[in-house]
Amino acid sequence: MKQELRSSLGRPYLTIDTDMTNRWVLVEWAGYLTAESIKAGAQAYIDAVAASGLRCVLNDTRKVIGPWDHSMDWILNEWAPNATAAGIRHFAMVSVPDSMADASAASFYAQLKGFEVRIFGNDDDAKAWLRTTCGK
Repeated sequence: MKQELRSSLGRPYLTIDTDMTNRWVLVEWAGYLTAESIKAGAQAYIDAVAASGLRCVLNDTRKVIGPWDHSMDWILNEWAPNATAAGIRHFAMVSVPDSMADASAASFYAQLKGFEVRIFGNDDDAKAWLRTTCGK
């Protein structure tokens, strides 16, 4: 089941797709992310994980413009414990190397506790890792 979240200007900033064949929830972010869009989007895909019973997330941030450090404290202190409680165990993040969003991803990776996170420069490697960890 695919879900799309849009900004107040009507632009899509998050697409969530529950992939039962591969046993993960695919999350694709786009554009400039505000603190509000990050909170709404992160909660939406936590809900998708909990509803599906899946334990893996493929989080694609390659279309994100700019950093998202402004939400790092919330992500680490509120989102991460809720994501763990919802069942996330393996989290593959795809990011553009050497971008501002990638710098945010590296900070996220270094500080996150509760489940395994890996950062990839392309979705093929991310999918290959998830297939080995998610039972496919």
